[in-house]
Amino acid sequence: MADLRTTYMGVEIKNPIILGASSLVEDTAVIQKIERAGVAAIVFRSLFEEQIHLEQIQLEDQLGEYDYRNAEMVRLFPEIKHGGAKEHLFKLEKLISKASIPVFASLNAIYDQSWEEYAVALEKSGVAGLELNFYDVPVDGNTSGSQIEERQVRILTKLKTILKIPVSVKLSTFYANPLNIISQFDKAGANSIVLFNRFFQPEINIETEEFFYPFDLTHQKDYQLSLRFAGLLYGNIDADICASRGVSDGNDVIKMLLAGADSVQVVSAIYKNKASHITNMIELLEEWMDARGYKTIDAFKGKLSMKNIKDPYAYKRAQYVDILMKSNEIMKKYPMV
Repeated sequence: MADLRTTYMGVEIKNPIILGASSLVEDTAVIQKIERAGVAAIVFRSLFEEQIHLEQIQLEDQLGEYDYRNAEMVRLFPEIKHGGAKEHLFKLEKLISKASIPVFASLNAIYDQSWEEYAVALEKSGVAGLELNFYDVPVDGNTSGSQIEERQVRILTKLKTILKIPVSVKLSTFYANPLNIISQFDKAGANSIVLFNRFFQPEINIETEEFFYPFDLTHQKDYQLSLRFAGLLYGNIDADICASRGVSDGNDVIKMLLAGADSVQVVSAIYKNKASHITNMIELLEEWMDARGYKTIDAFKGKLSMKNIKDPYAYKRAQYVDILMKSNEIMKKYPMV
């Protein structure tokens, strides 16, 4: 039987399939099913500093709603402060105590000091490693791309000096040259690079003329950008490569490994197909490896990466031009008349 062991952040895991950060961790029964199905590791849902600040404001508004109603009453409720990250840490520690597989934390903070404070608190929970969720959505044209990149590299560099656990960086696609910033993260000591974040975008209801925020899951083929960059990065960085976003089944897992990924993160596929889908993904990977005589992941990992393929155009712009030159084939498949 094939040996599926690989690494994430340098931590050995029993197979390449990781449960990505999500609300699935909130339900103990669900996590037990996912663990029994064979998932190799769990990334706990992200600790967002913005969410803590919002909850603090909401609590203050609720407690102060009836203040100063008469001259003899200044405050109706005693002074109560929001617990900050304590609830998040409590749930994380509870999961770690019950899980038999590695549990990783995920963090997105606002201020440099907050990154350090929360990172240290998460490390104390006993996690196997910390995923830095560099979720940055610019809303003005005054901040340059280089400023954003320099700050993120500075945060990573600082955390690597104060933490003893491994650290990964989960980044977005919104960089002028993702390969360059990944190279900077790699040199700064990132133990793994996760490709890529998925932002939840606003939508507009044209009937009510209002914004709403749909919880859309990823779709098949959403993995292609992650596959591309996994193939470009393989053999060029020291950090582990973890592919995320749109990995739907065992076939997608195999594709990512062939491109050069060490592991994958899945979330939407579990929401859609339940925990047992993980078992199906693992079995398909094992059958595929056995049929080809691959004993380990390393035996074929990166086989179709930029570094190892003979086709010089597979990952280059010429590939895109070649597709455009054959665009008439699309018209044959989807005729307009």
